[in-house]
Amino acid sequence: MKVDVLCSDPLHPVFSYLQSWQDKQTGDIKVRLLTDTSELSSGAILFLVSCNQILTAIDRAGYDHVMVLHASDLPVGRGWSPHIWDILAGKETLTLSLIAAEDGVDTGDIWAKCLFQVPAHMLYDEINHALFSAEISLMEAGIRMVREGARATPQQERDASYHPPRRPQDSKVDPKLPLEDLFHQLRVADPDRFPAFFDLHGTTYEISLKKRKR
Repeated sequence: MKVDVLCSDPLHPVFSYLQSWQDKQTGDIKVRLLTDTSELSSGAILFLVSCNQILTAIDRAGYDHVMVLHASDLPVGRGWSPHIWDILAGKETLTLSLIAAEDGVDTGDIWAKCLFQVPAHMLYDEINHALFSAEISLMEAGIRMVREGARATPQQERDASYHPPRRPQDSKVDPKLPLEDLFHQLRVADPDRFPAFFDLHGTTYEISLKKRKR
């Protein structure tokens, strides 16, 4: 089975998880890890993982199935960075959906869902590990479902909701607020790409957060 995985940013923290998963494949599963739509060809499955490029129907036509990983309980939480918005809202049990890619944003039929836990103490790298591990598990579930001839289930439009894109400015914190009130905002900030920061005394400061070893 020929499986392609498109992740448009090789610097994204999920990329190393995808490389490790690719290296572990045996038997008839042949995996290619791609970073640009120009590399697309054909195959049984194309997975879109943290992909910021827009795929047309022509791009998708070479594959039997094109599947997207989306970290919300679709159709609730369509849009961008859904797990971040959920964590900021105080949720600790999150849903990951595997759906068919369509022209409409996150509107495709649902192949599978799974829950993953993000306790309130988890920091950015731990949150990533929980999410990326769940993504790998759902990719494997998608392959099994295709082998078994399973079908995806249409979404219910009446329950749909949308998240806006997150911006670097969303990592700005208010230094006048108590640390407890800022904690969720601090722990979801990407320390490399979108670090938490604040302005004080005419200067901008970045914040680094890590757990202290006991």
